[in-house]
Amino acid sequence: MTGSSTQGIKTVLHPVTDLAAAKAVYAALLGVQPVADAPYYVGFEAEGQHIGLVPGGAEQGMTGPVAYWHVPDIEAKLAEVTAAGAKVKDAARDVGNGRLVATFTDPDGNVLGLLQDS
Repeated sequence: MTGSSTQGIKTVLHPVTDLAAAKAVYAALLGVQPVADAPYYVGFEAEGQHIGLVPGGAEQGMTGPVAYWHVPDIEAKLAEVTAAGAKVKDAARDVGNGRLVATFTDPDGNVLGLLQDS
């Protein structure tokens, strides 16, 4: 199979209902303080991975953690996975600083994410 490769799973977002409580647990788990700490998002950098806490994520359709595969070309990768049978859930969108994210579902309905940094 040809196509563009990924740079691996480097970002995992978790929906949370109590941001303060979750922040304390993840800080204890990861052994670091958050690098992003806002009422709408808390993010940690640990061992080359970004772990994000998304308050209200369940209301946004997150049913559990979503792993984001980092890719050099998000549109090309979306085309590849949909040609292989995936379905786009959320089309690519800019979430700030040129970072693009998208989600899709595999044939079993599992939600997977793609992330492209500019």
